Amino acid sequence: MASKPRVVIGRPLPEAGLGLLRTGFAVEVRGEGASREWLREHVPGAAAIIADPSIRVDAALLDAAGETLKVVSNFGVGSDNIDLEAARARGVRATNTPDVPTSSTAELAVALMLAAGRRIAEADGFVRADRWRRAGAEQFLGRDLSGATVGLVGFGRIGRRVAELLEGFAVRLLFRSDKPDPTARGAERRELPDLLGASDFVSLHVPLTPQTTHLIDAAELRLMKPGSILVNTSRGAVVNTSALIEALTVGPLAAAGLDVYEDEPQVPAELRDLPNTVLLPHIGSATVATRNAMARLCAENVIAAIDGRASPTGLV
Repeated sequence: MASKPRVVIGRPLPEAGLGLLRTGFAVEVRGEGASREWLREHVPGAAAIIADPSIRVDAALLDAAGETLKVVSNFGVGSDNIDLEAARARGVRATNTPDVPTSSTAELAVALMLAAGRRIAEADGFVRADRWRRAGAEQFLGRDLSGATVGLVGFGRIGRRVAELLEGFAVRLLFRSDKPDPTARGAERRELPDLLGASDFVSLHVPLTPQTTHLIDAAELRLMKPGSILVNTSRGAVVNTSALIEALTVGPLAAAGLDVYEDEPQVPAELRDLPNTVLLPHIGSATVATRNAMARLCAENVIAAIDGRASPTGLV
């Protein structure tokens, strides 16, 4: 009896996906905190690798897997962690989970706008430290999202969903997009410098590419309005971290809400020490329904790529 194809999973995966895979494959799952060396040791002879944005799938890892490898299934929307050129050269398919995390990530972006604007993390820490004696009239003054000008850098699925969610706040909506004719929902298209200079809140929704790496650098941050707020739920390297720390320390930024970082999971101490930040551990898709749906799609992509009877969803 032929042995089952092996699927090596480089991150803990919800049971919604694991259950699908275990019916037809030999599944090996990396535990929490396991190293990249574990993955290198386990991929030889694998038919599939399941990764996530924190796992670099480069030529060396693909070579370690060998000729049996048919697919790299990414547990996430992006694919910047996969060397796509190396995968193509080896005949390996790469997939991700498009559409599934759209609403949950968009909701988190709006939550970060509110949390950073209203200084929620600061105020929460103040109460937890038992420093609250009485409320001063100017204590923890923030800024309203209602009626503000919000600039969306990127206007794909997530950016458009953010625009929908913001309709109830009666914001003035600006967007910057490389797409020729996206559905604008009443938003005004602007070039990046104009958008940055006009917005009270700027939210980033672009994929990480060579063109978007450090798209927001020191020069761009200097263009932003005094007292403005930057939110990033896309990829950490879209923003130059050193320049961001300076803009939060000396201006013009009043605050930042971040779910992603340049060197995850490491976050610089200089950033962690700033009181005018809301810092989350890359949880844009972290709802029960979304993570289960992502896990199922990850598994379905593996099954489709290996049995060849259907084309995987989200080929990249």
